[in-house]
Amino acid sequence: MSLLVVGLSHRTASVGVLERAALTGDVPTRLLHDAAATATVGEAALVNTCNRIELYADVDKFHAGVAELSLLLAHHSGVDLEELTPHLYVHYEDRAVHHLFSVACGLDSMVVGEGQILGQLRDALARAQEEHTAGRGLNELFQQALRVGKRAHSETGIDKAGQSLVTFGLEQIAARAGEIAGKRALVVGAGSMSSLAAATLVRSGVTDLLVANRTAARAERLVEILGGGARTLDFAKVPDALADVDLVISCTGAAGVVIGADAVSRALATRTAATPLAFLDLAMPRDVDHDVHALPGALLVDLESLSHAHAATPGAGDVDAVTTIVADEVAGFAAAQRAARIAPTVVALRSMASDLVSSELARLDSRLPDLDERSRAEITQTVRRVVDKLLHAPTVRVKQLAAEPGGASYADALRELFDLDPAAVHAVSGTPVGTPIGAQSAHPGSQSAGASR
Repeated sequence: MSLLVVGLSHRTASVGVLERAALTGDVPTRLLHDAAATATVGEAALVNTCNRIELYADVDKFHAGVAELSLLLAHHSGVDLEELTPHLYVHYEDRAVHHLFSVACGLDSMVVGEGQILGQLRDALARAQEEHTAGRGLNELFQQALRVGKRAHSETGIDKAGQSLVTFGLEQIAARAGEIAGKRALVVGAGSMSSLAAATLVRSGVTDLLVANRTAARAERLVEILGGGARTLDFAKVPDALADVDLVISCTGAAGVVIGADAVSRALATRTAATPLAFLDLAMPRDVDHDVHALPGALLVDLESLSHAHAATPGAGDVDAVTTIVADEVAGFAAAQRAARIAPTVVALRSMASDLVSSELARLDSRLPDLDERSRAEITQTVRRVVDKLLHAPTVRVKQLAAEPGGASYADALRELFDLDPAAVHAVSGTPVGTPIGAQSAHPGSQSAGASR
C-alpha cells in the first residue's frame, strides 16, 4: 500500500477558505467515487469535518496522485486550484500514517486532545466502506488509527484538554455571557455535532431546550433521547424563536446562512433579558451571518473565533507521551506492512517446495510400484520433514528482516535465489504480473501540494 493524503485544515487555511471549500450534501460521496475511479488510485477515504478536509488514497504514483487528488478537491469544493493549492498539505507513506495517527489522537485538532475526532474518523471509514471505495489497505489503516487514538486517551492525561469544540465554545460564551445553567437554549440541526451540543447543554443545566431541524423526524428522535425539558421547534419558526432564548447553537449542513443578521436584529429589539443573545456557530460553511458580530446585544462565537482563542492545553508531558505513542505505533504499523509484503513470496516458495515434493514422490511411485503403504508413508513424511526444516530458518528470518526498513530487498533475493515464478507470487498477492511486490517509488515524505508540482 502506498498511502497518500492531500488535504487542508485549520492549520493551513483560514476559516474563510475552509468555509468556501466545505463539502456538503452529496458532494463528499461524489468526490469519493471520482477519486476511486482515477487511474492512479486503488482505494479512497475522505475525512470531512468542520475544520478539516482530507483525501486518503492508495496510489501507484506519487506525483500523479497528488495532481489528481488536488484537482478533485478543487473541482468538488468549487475553489480554484491555484487559490486552493497554497493551503493544501501532502503526506506520503510513513508520514501519511503518522499524520492520520496524530489526527486520531487529537494532536492536530483545533482543541488539542479532543475526542470527537475518533467518531469522525469512524464515520469516514464507514462512508468509504458503504461506497466501496475502501479496501483492505485503508480498512486496516483506519482501524489501527482508531486503536491508536483510544490508546492515547486511555494511557495519557490528554483527556484533560480533550473537550470538543462544543465544550470549548460554551466555555467562551460562559466567560462573556454568564453561566450556561438556567439559560433558555435553541439547537438548530440534529446531526452528530448538534446532538453532542444538545446533550452538553442538558448536562450543563439547561432545562428549557428547543431543537429545530429541516427534517422534523430527526429533531423528534433527538428530543426523545434527551428527555426532560427538550422540545421540538418547527424549523421555519427559528427566526421568531430567537427573542425567547438566551443561547443558540447551530450546526447544519446548509450551503447558505440559516440565521440572518436581520432576524437577529428583530429579536434583539424585542428582547428584555440583560445578558447578550449568544450564538455558537459550529457549521462549515457558517450558519449564522457574520454581521451578527457587529450587533449590540449579540455575542457570536464561531469557528473563526475559536481558532483564534487560546484553549487550555494539556501539560507538555501528556503531549510528549502521546507523541511517543504515535511514533511507536507508526513504526509498528510500517514494520507490519513490510512484513506483509513478503508473505506472498514465502507462500509461493512453500507452494513450489510442496509441488517439488509431490513430483518426486510421484516419480518414486513409478520407479517402485511395489513399495508397501507403510514404507511409502514413512518416506513421504521424511521428505516433507526435511523440506520443512530446510525452509523454516530462511522463511522465518526473511520475515524478520522484511519488517526492517529496506526489507523488500530480502524478498527480491528470496525470489531470485529460488527462481520463483513471478506469476505464482502475484497470484498469491492478488496483484497483476509486472507490479513490484513491496516496491516503493522514490518520494518525499511530506510537503505542501504546491511544492510537489
